Amino acid sequence: EDEEIVAEIMGRRFFPDLIAYKTWEGFHFAGHEIRITEATDCYGAVVWPSALVLCYFLETNSKQCNLVDKNVIEIGAGTGLVSIVASLLGAFVTATDLPELLGNLQHNVLQNTKQKCKHQPCVKELSWGIDLEKNFPRSSCHFDYIMAADVVYHHPFLDELLLTFDHLCKNDTVILWAMKFRLENENRFVDRFQTLFDLEIISNFPSLNIALYKAMRKGRMKA
Repeated sequence: EDEEIVAEIMGRRFFPDLIAYKTWEGFHFAGHEIRITEATDCYGAVVWPSALVLCYFLETNSKQCNLVDKNVIEIGAGTGLVSIVASLLGAFVTATDLPELLGNLQHNVLQNTKQKCKHQPCVKELSWGIDLEKNFPRSSCHFDYIMAADVVYHHPFLDELLLTFDHLCKNDTVILWAMKFRLENENRFVDRFQTLFDLEIISNFPSLNIALYKAMRKGRMKA
């Protein structure tokens, strides 16, 4: 079953018949053909399989995870694929990443959502752990969902990442987080994450070494 679903997920990706002056990959999600411009010189500007897993979940679980008119933030949005799919499914989306990635992110989001979505998504800078209250004040920012794909890997900002999850997450916020396990760092982060949040695996793909998690603040999962 794992291999069948993985084949279906990876089958959503397609490539151009002719090589153009700009490198792009295509994806089929939410009834649309999505074209993503990538940059191979930057981790944040490449579509990783965890993003496909999360997009597939959002599309195939659109009834139990109804995004219509929901307020969604994606952290570490990268190329913007997850944000685009969430927008096409009816959410009001804020796609965030580091300042050097915002140009490509904005291009992809605009190209694939303009006049196609109920709510036009916005792109905003978010450097984990920095100026969180200034840029995303707790009093006025309320997100129904926080989404993240492959944000945990071998980098020195895991403390800041956890701080960012903590700042953005209200009592009723649902976190959807897809992660590929590579090194022990991932396991340690999951342990630390669970000191603040209840966590459950909602999909697991051993052949990709990817797990998809749902999380809420401690004590809120069954509330």
